[in-house]
Amino acid sequence: MFKIQEIREIIKLVDSSSIDEFVYEVDGAKVKLKKNGVVVTETVAPKKEVVAPVVQQSAPAAPVAPAAPAKAEEAPAASATTANDPSLHKVVSPMVGTFYQAPNPDSPAYVKVGDKVGNETIVCIVEAMKLFNEIEAEVQGEIVEVLVKDGELVEYGQPLFLVKAE
Repeated sequence: MFKIQEIREIIKLVDSSSIDEFVYEVDGAKVKLKKNGVVVTETVAPKKEVVAPVVQQSAPAAPVAPAAPAKAEEAPAASATTANDPSLHKVVSPMVGTFYQAPNPDSPAYVKVGDKVGNETIVCIVEAMKLFNEIEAEVQGEIVEVLVKDGELVEYGQPLFLVKAE
């Protein structure tokens, strides 16, 4: 079985290349990526196949659009201004899945607006195919905005947090 970090790296490499289709198989586990066909397949057993959509990193604005009306009601000026600020680092989802702010419903959120984070600070979890993947800040700074709500579906490359890097 592949580690999530290995799959992330493969997705990044395929996304940044001119390759349209990529297949990788090791010890009975298989990953198949198609850029224009937007299909990711991982096969562990010969008859077990899981299919999940992947969106190219060049199109993260499309998945964010449905969430915009809810945010517009809360703070339209702040969201529009900060989301387009080039000085802010965007922590993006490395996969398609469900966003969770805390390790379980009874725990506090990993981070909130105003919290200081380091490169390896866990900021959230993205659950994909019953696997809970911890997402790190990848930058040192302060959380400026949380862009998605707890339990919301997120796409590959979708911004989750804005961080003012130090």
